[in-house]
Amino acid sequence: MNSKGKLYLIPCPLGENAAHTIPAYVIDILHSLDVFIAERAKTARAFIKTTQQPIAFSDMTVFELNKRTPIEEWKHFLAPALEGKNIGLISEAGCPGIADPGAVIVAMAHKKEIEVVPLVGPSSILLALIASGMNGQEFSFHGYLSVKAPELARDLKHLQQQVIKTKATHIFMETPYRNNGLVDQLIKTIAPHLRLCIATDISLPTQFIKTKKIEEWAKIKRPDLHKRPTVFLLGV
Repeated sequence: MNSKGKLYLIPCPLGENAAHTIPAYVIDILHSLDVFIAERAKTARAFIKTTQQPIAFSDMTVFELNKRTPIEEWKHFLAPALEGKNIGLISEAGCPGIADPGAVIVAMAHKKEIEVVPLVGPSSILLALIASGMNGQEFSFHGYLSVKAPELARDLKHLQQQVIKTKATHIFMETPYRNNGLVDQLIKTIAPHLRLCIATDISLPTQFIKTKKIEEWAKIKRPDLHKRPTVFLLGV
């Protein structure tokens, strides 16, 4: 009987022109694999292609895991590992398992006693935090906030209360085409003395990272964040 394979958590760049952010040892491991699980096969193949993968795409298997994937299919994605093959889990951007459906597969791997191997690479959330100058001892990541204005204002007021009460940093994101609207809402809703960090296009040539008080953001010309991946951090 074959021993079980491993599940490698493979980070990928946070955007184009950032392949240099992936360590060489990660590329070496990626090149040894021919079975992958990804949120979108097209995106995963595009990333793999930039690494000069020696294995032909026709010889690879890429399982898609996203909100359209039937739950009954998830159970089969780890079958190759149970048969002794190593598998790579790839996120759309950054590290798998954080704000990413891949966490489901990682949980399944633990249940099946499949070794999980996290690999070093870029995480927009952690990079934004360490570049913000805010509290790195206590912080919370909230993912995406409410879409509708009344609920969003409620969410922001709640975060404001938590920031003032605990002094912790609160991190969140928005769908890129709604970034500018979120900044407008932040300026309208959040207390002027609290700090907001806007971290955009992290690790890319167009990177923008600034931390200012809300009252300061209100007085300056802000960058156009439309369709640019952005992480927002709120703190004292």
